[in-house]
Amino acid sequence: MSYCVNCGVELDASARECPLCNTPVWNPRELGNRSGKDGPGPSVQPPFPREKSQVEEANKKDFGLLMSMVVLATAATCGILNAFVFRGPLWSLAVIGACGVLWVILIPVMIYTKQPIYVSLLYDGAVVALYLYMLTFQVGRKDWFLGLGLPITVMVTVIVELVTLCIRKLPRSFLTVSLYLFTALGLLCMGLEIMIDWYLDGAVSLRWSAVVVTVCAILDIAVITMLSRRRLRNEVRRRLHF
Repeated sequence: MSYCVNCGVELDASARECPLCNTPVWNPRELGNRSGKDGPGPSVQPPFPREKSQVEEANKKDFGLLMSMVVLATAATCGILNAFVFRGPLWSLAVIGACGVLWVILIPVMIYTKQPIYVSLLYDGAVVALYLYMLTFQVGRKDWFLGLGLPITVMVTVIVELVTLCIRKLPRSFLTVSLYLFTALGLLCMGLEIMIDWYLDGAVSLRWSAVVVTVCAILDIAVITMLSRRRLRNEVRRRLHF
């Protein structure tokens, strides 16, 4: 059973053209030696190419250049509008900072793909800190940046760098990566509560982060137990399909 490639009507097995739209019916097995009504005819050219072709891969650097120009134009336009049209609060700094963060993130992905990942993460942390500092001009206060924004940014950058180092340099599997992430999550939550409490009250009192750290510690112990026992590790892998 076959159908017309143009209108979809069902075709008879002996049909040479569609009875509805007169579209020729091509049988791939007969393309090399097709016969007409009066006998054998000349060889018919197939309606599709014989050789496979591949779409040209997109150049990441060209796309990165396009995105860079869009980000630069957005930042410049907002700065000009803030300076000459919508004067007053420096609202354009928030947009310019966000454009800077986006552009730094695009560097290792599209512009300079050979940049080491540790350097990229360091740049990401630095540009986020710069963005928070630019927001202080809009808020009118800098104490929150020095007491909370900058320390949290530094802590997150260090934790992400350490997790990346562990994943790239130490044995890597589903269980080991889970161990690194659980440990990093516990440290991150505990560090956040310590910094927030110290900034607000000048004293440290662990509450919600203690619950997260406890859960992460239990999960770490379970993962370490599975890693230390080969039979248990293989059984868990079979059960969870990883």
